[in-house]
Amino acid sequence: MHIPDGYLSPQTDAVLGIASGMMVALATSKTASTVRAKYIPMLSVGAAFSFTIMMFNVPVPDGTTAHAVGGALLAVILGPWAAMISVSIALILQALFFGDGGILALGANIFNMAVVMPFVSYAIYQLIAGKSDTLSKRRMIGAGIAGYIGINIAALCAALEFGLQPVLFHAANGMPLYSPYGFNVAIPAMAFAHLVIAGPVEGVVTGLVIAYLQRSNPVLLEMRSDSGRSTSHIPYGRYIAGLIVVALLTPLGLLASGTAWGEWDRGAFWKHALFSNYAIAGLNQSFWQEAFGYILAAFFALLVIGIIGFVIQHFVHKSEKHA
Repeated sequence: MHIPDGYLSPQTDAVLGIASGMMVALATSKTASTVRAKYIPMLSVGAAFSFTIMMFNVPVPDGTTAHAVGGALLAVILGPWAAMISVSIALILQALFFGDGGILALGANIFNMAVVMPFVSYAIYQLIAGKSDTLSKRRMIGAGIAGYIGINIAALCAALEFGLQPVLFHAANGMPLYSPYGFNVAIPAMAFAHLVIAGPVEGVVTGLVIAYLQRSNPVLLEMRSDSGRSTSHIPYGRYIAGLIVVALLTPLGLLASGTAWGEWDRGAFWKHALFSNYAIAGLNQSFWQEAFGYILAAFFALLVIGIIGFVIQHFVHKSEKHA
């Protein structure tokens, strides 16, 4: 679902970039007024989770691959506005340092995965879970269904953006200037990968994590209500350790052959990615070399996200002291 540069017109990139920029600015404002400094580490954990889970490519029967995003889980735990910020951070890092998703198409990718997905998922979750008890199975079931539907709606948006290009932007002889795939190709291709593979993965992961939190740390599921409970109830150390384990397991994503539909390389606008395709230049001759590059890329991302979280927390804490 990471659209590369070259497949969307500059006009499409600009419109979606402006829309995403406005939404992220609004999310920053809303989050600053609702999320206290003591909870900022959870935004960092959320961004790190979203980043790492997107490295696990899952094979699709048509020869391509797909992956979960984590946007639904973050929306359930943090709320859609904070989830938007976490997923956006992950997407920005992927584009800048890893060449995963285009720089010019960054607005489109943020719109699909960081705006549409969290809000759709949260709406579905709220519809199903309602005002049920924190430990109710309705919450786990609602979260799973929300994850499944949310990622599929996001994929549909990406398909519509691909399919719109040959309709609006083509040469005088009808040759497409950007994406050559119309709605009749883009929608079925994206739908198949996400309805059959990515959607179930997103739904299962979301539901299982919520079920785990209900048993181990239900206070985290009440965080958005700001019940006044101490952050000592939130075992950040355990979650960071879990992220480290997930980072070490990211090479499993290399076992899936093929590329996700729509994520082909078409001459990237940004050629300064530090770990292009999550690899170290010259160290991709064998699986183990690729695996080392994958792990190093994952830990580099965790470090950068941690630094970003620390800086944000510092400024939020200062603003709270002067409030």
